[in-house]
Amino acid sequence: MSREGRAIIVETKFAGLIGSGIQRSLTPAMHMAEGAAQGLDYDYVLIDLDTLGHTPDMLNDLIRDAENKGFCGLNITYPCKQTVMPLLDELSDDAARLGAVNTVVLRDGKRFGHNTDWWGFAEGFRRQLPHADLASVVQLGAGGAGAATAFAILKMGAELLTIFDVDSDRASQLADTMAGHFPQASVRAGSDLEQAMRTATGLVHATPTGMDKRPGLPLPARYLRREVWVSEVVYFPLETALLAEARTRGCHVAHGGDMAVFQAVGAFRLFTGREPDVDRMLAHFLALTNPDPMRGERHG
Repeated sequence: MSREGRAIIVETKFAGLIGSGIQRSLTPAMHMAEGAAQGLDYDYVLIDLDTLGHTPDMLNDLIRDAENKGFCGLNITYPCKQTVMPLLDELSDDAARLGAVNTVVLRDGKRFGHNTDWWGFAEGFRRQLPHADLASVVQLGAGGAGAATAFAILKMGAELLTIFDVDSDRASQLADTMAGHFPQASVRAGSDLEQAMRTATGLVHATPTGMDKRPGLPLPARYLRREVWVSEVVYFPLETALLAEARTRGCHVAHGGDMAVFQAVGAFRLFTGREPDVDRMLAHFLALTNPDPMRGERHG
């Protein structure tokens, strides 16, 4: 540290986030603030497919460009978490099992795929709902975020997981995949949400509903019983319509902010090789979200 109390810059790092509609993502701010606190000259950029007029088909070119610029890594979000997998040299065990990558480490001319989403969800869940009953969990959403939350909730010990999605085939595919990874649990695709919620002990919400562009509830409010905990992945606003409704009905709830922070914690560790200060990153995230709680965006 310098005499003024500021970290002395000792290393330069470049990283970025690739996805669609990511202009409001807080990932760059979280990474760069933690990097600065650790003495890094850390530049983290947004590579927005929508802004650039690109499609996921151009993903390999975007990664190659990042490699040529000396990036240490890339975060990957919707709609590229599955598309990126064939473009990588190696996958972590968790990324391979999940079938989704949200973090790519670029090192020694190779691309290493990881998934910090599931761990981010699990860490946030444990902090906010430490005594949650995992006997019978209902999950809404079977996309990239849904794969991560399903993996996490089963890894934490869920006994029964019932997955719903607007695409019933996608729900069935995710259920079959998770059942293969967690044979000790019962994992199934659901067909009757009302019936499943009658016996549920908890609800995981992993769809985009609740963001500013997709306001509203992902299920009828009457399905929320007092005994059911509710865990959210949307983090802008932290208090989604679902969480607000659940609170009024006496449910214990977990917002999506911790998942956003902890996936960034995991990615920062992989990109820089340094141990991030979790409490500092959580505090920075809350400082970023509190001034403008009505913006809506999913984590990226």
